[in-house]
Amino acid sequence: MVQNVNANEPHWCQTLYAAKAAELILYGRALGLSHGEAEDVLQETFVALMQLTVPPGRLEHYCVRAYRNRARNYKRTFWRRLTREWEVLADGHNWFEPAPDDAAERALQTATVRALEALPADQREVIVLKIWHGYTFDEIGGLLELSPNTAAGRYRYGLQKIKGQLKGINYEDRLERTTDAFLAAAPGLETA
Repeated sequence: MVQNVNANEPHWCQTLYAAKAAELILYGRALGLSHGEAEDVLQETFVALMQLTVPPGRLEHYCVRAYRNRARNYKRTFWRRLTREWEVLADGHNWFEPAPDDAAERALQTATVRALEALPADQREVIVLKIWHGYTFDEIGGLLELSPNTAAGRYRYGLQKIKGQLKGINYEDRLERTTDAFLAAAPGLETA
C-alpha cells in the first residue's frame, strides 16, 4: 500500500508513480500483457490521472482499477493479441527482466515464473495483487468485483498450485529476496 501519497500535495501523481509503477507493470504481466504493453498501459493510466482536475478519493484503489480497466481494453484488440502471442514465442515467457546474477536466484525466478504462468488467470491476478501490491482480500474483491471469500479462495488455491510446482526447490529462505528482485527487475523503473 502507498503510504506516502497525499492527494493534497501538488506532485501527488509523481509520488504515486514512483510508488506503484513497478507493481503495476507486474500486474499487467499477470493480466497477460507483454512487458512493453504493460508499460504502455501504465503511461496511458498516468496520463489520464494527470488530466484530472481533482485527485480521486482512494487514490491507490482508483489507480489500480484504472490500470486494470485499461489493460483489459488493451487486450481486446485482435492485432495486439496476435503481436503478444508472437512475442511470447520469441522471448520465452520472460516476465521479470533482467535475470539475477546468482544461479540459484535465476533458477527460483524461472520456476516461479513458470508456476505463475501455469495458474488460471483469475488466480494469478489475485496472487499478484495480494503479494506484490499488498492488498487485503476486501480490497481485491472491490477491485475485481467479487466477494472477499472468492478472492481468498483463488489466492489459496493458486498458492497451493505454486507450492506444488516449487516442491523440491529450497525457496523459503530466498522468497523475500526474490519478491524484492521481481519488483526491482522492471527496467527503467524505481520501486521507491
